[in-house]
Amino acid sequence: MNDKAVKSGVLFAIAAYTMWGVAPMYFKLLGQVPAMEILMHRIIWSVIVLTLLVVVTGKAQKVKQAILNPKVMQVLLISGILLAANWFIFIWAINNNHLLDASLGYYINPLLNVFLGRLFLGERLRRLQKIAVGLALSGVVYFIVGYGQLPWVALALAGTFGIYGLLRKQVAVDSLPGLLIESVFLLLPAIAYWIWFAGEYSNMLTNDTALNITLICAGIVTTAPLLCFTAAAKRIMFSTLGFFQYIGPSLMFVLAAVVYGEPLDDNKIVMFAFVWLALGLFSYDSLRQYRKVRKALKQP
Repeated sequence: MNDKAVKSGVLFAIAAYTMWGVAPMYFKLLGQVPAMEILMHRIIWSVIVLTLLVVVTGKAQKVKQAILNPKVMQVLLISGILLAANWFIFIWAINNNHLLDASLGYYINPLLNVFLGRLFLGERLRRLQKIAVGLALSGVVYFIVGYGQLPWVALALAGTFGIYGLLRKQVAVDSLPGLLIESVFLLLPAIAYWIWFAGEYSNMLTNDTALNITLICAGIVTTAPLLCFTAAAKRIMFSTLGFFQYIGPSLMFVLAAVVYGEPLDDNKIVMFAFVWLALGLFSYDSLRQYRKVRKALKQP
């Protein structure tokens, strides 16, 4: 991989995680719209945008190959449901002033991925990885004891996205065709909801133009970071890509604490401190392992 490709890959990675990090600002614009209706629009407009992208990028054949494989379709159906649940919880969290919890969920996610890999894929945890998972778990337990309640939003976001990633790891389908199929599985329920249950904000004949444009942009908000992520993954090593994943939750944290003024009490600060320390160890261990692998590959 030449230096120019690597540099462009880094820029694509930064763009992807930055867009994911500032996405709450978009959903805040739709604060008056119920979360289920925003999810409905996100599904419908994403299908349209993804269909166009699949055609333009010449990946229609890969969609057909996936459709002809019953096992792949079964996994994508389940992963699609998990993705919809993740989207709904994320939207609800933002518009109900739980952005700090959403940030925490995506901080926890890479640590949960390591744990899920050990549990379901038989991947061995290195010593520092075990310590990192233990620290994150300690932070959550501290919060539960101090607050007397589970940080359910954070755990639900991390859990749904972690299991989603685990399932997608099991199927040989590219991210773009796979996301299209997942979204199509959700399309009929979304249309049914629009016809029978959606409220006044989903009547696009009576909405003002600004609201309609904002709702339609849900498809772009969903697909743009994914395209950048895919472009980055093609240009840089996946382990390198992982070092950029904290941009998103960090931006969410700043937005929540500084821009939207969500309360950050002592219990939350301690819990975040545990998680940040865990992520520091996790990143250090990943970097050390990455260098070890590169050194091994260079040896004759």
